[in-house]
Amino acid sequence: MNHIVIIGAGQAAAQAVVSLRQGGYNDAITLIGDEQELPYQRPPLSKKYLSGEMEAERLFFRGQEYYDNENVTLKLGCRVTAISTDEKTVTLDDQSELAFSKLIICTGSRPRQLPLPGADLANIFDVRTIADIDAMKPAFTPGKKLIIIGGGYIGLETAAVACKMGLETIVIEAADRVLARVTDPVMSDFYQRVHAEEGVTILTGTGVAGLHGTGGAVSGVELSDERILEADCVVVGIGIVPNIEL
Repeated sequence: MNHIVIIGAGQAAAQAVVSLRQGGYNDAITLIGDEQELPYQRPPLSKKYLSGEMEAERLFFRGQEYYDNENVTLKLGCRVTAISTDEKTVTLDDQSELAFSKLIICTGSRPRQLPLPGADLANIFDVRTIADIDAMKPAFTPGKKLIIIGGGYIGLETAAVACKMGLETIVIEAADRVLARVTDPVMSDFYQRVHAEEGVTILTGTGVAGLHGTGGAVSGVELSDERILEADCVVVGIGIVPNIEL
């Protein structure tokens, strides 16, 4: 019996399901994801979902009914720990096994972590999953001091929303301009100016040496020039690492 197993439940995996069915594949499909939610779009997380303008259900590519109607088995909240190409099986973290005729790997990436002292303090957040934003929202209250480490798209999008929510927002970027990896200096200047006009402070050419804490929660960010900026919460947006462990 044909059985396609898809490891991962992001956009690539969700589109693979749709493309397989549209292409005439009618046999079994199992999609495995480590989050509890149905496959969903990530770009709105740092924008409308963070601001509260969008509910989680609106992030989903397809509703549960679609997967039921298309005979797609969803195994959510679990991970694949091993693949046997000889036996054509995958092993899940509950030690169960699934046989496959074809395997599609869509494991994506995860946020790069700060390799610095204090990076494990409370109120330091990534922007990658619904759970990340749900954990972040209670800390995003007017008047709080937010420091965002990284001046890429994630950092700037989060900064724009946070500033509108009333947080005192500072973006720290090690390069000499924001968005240095993805755009030219003219566009970098434009985005920096727009953010500054909205009240975001951007420090370019500035590194981070460590994070300070009080009572187990972050209370400040130490810069490479030894200055310490007060912080009630920190968002880290310094890139991603591919999930290639399998």
